[in-house]
Amino acid sequence: MNLELQTAVKAAKAAGAITLSRFGELSQREIVTKEFKDFVTEVDKHCEATIAATIAEAFPEDGLLCEEGTSGNGASGRVWIVDPLDGTLNFIHSFPVFGISIAMRDASGELAVGVVYQPVLDELFTAVRGEGAFLNGERIGVSTRDEKGSYLFATGLPFRDYDHYIDDYIGLLRDVIADSAGIRRAGSASIDLAYTAAGRFDGFFEYRLFPWDFAAGVLLVREAGGIVTGIDGSPDVFAHTSILAGSPLTHRLLLEKAQRHFGDAV
Repeated sequence: MNLELQTAVKAAKAAGAITLSRFGELSQREIVTKEFKDFVTEVDKHCEATIAATIAEAFPEDGLLCEEGTSGNGASGRVWIVDPLDGTLNFIHSFPVFGISIAMRDASGELAVGVVYQPVLDELFTAVRGEGAFLNGERIGVSTRDEKGSYLFATGLPFRDYDHYIDDYIGLLRDVIADSAGIRRAGSASIDLAYTAAGRFDGFFEYRLFPWDFAAGVLLVREAGGIVTGIDGSPDVFAHTSILAGSPLTHRLLLEKAQRHFGDAV
């Protein structure tokens, strides 16, 4: 295990321990509304501080881009992209689907390391560019299903500032429902992408994400043999933060449907 992956795993496990120590015990005074329907807790902040400190100790020249505001460019040109608690609303409601997402982009802008940790199940998804994707040390791969009637897709439902695209999204959702066995909305994009990498979901789509929501998961899916693009088919997911992910078969299906409803929107 290289030092970058070792550091990401150490940080994710430390944050996971924090979440488990507080899961189901939050008081209302520890929950803050950032924006309408968007929340942060003291646990998010504690996790972010722990992750940032762990990364800074190992790589003091690297930059940080974290959901709750910890940031810095760093001299190395490398950037760690962190969601310290992906699925905060689930966590607040004691719904046990949430994760810690940590990725590193190298100086050329390529994703080099990705870790998604689901503390409740103690599932650690890891990837290093060019070395494959793993779940608790065992290699994983995207789904090989090839029958539409057996596909299980994941998505995220619009919850804020969606008036201008809700009709397009509902149209896309309707089309995906027609060509699948089912849809799941778990409330954590990083978990959805990790599950897509492991073949549990056959594909994933969501409109308007942030880099910390998807960075680690994108590398996991790609290293598991899958395809991840923007909603317009571009591989530059950081420029097109509406994401489509899946196997070569299911990504093609999702892309056809997305372009039918969204065109080349991002």
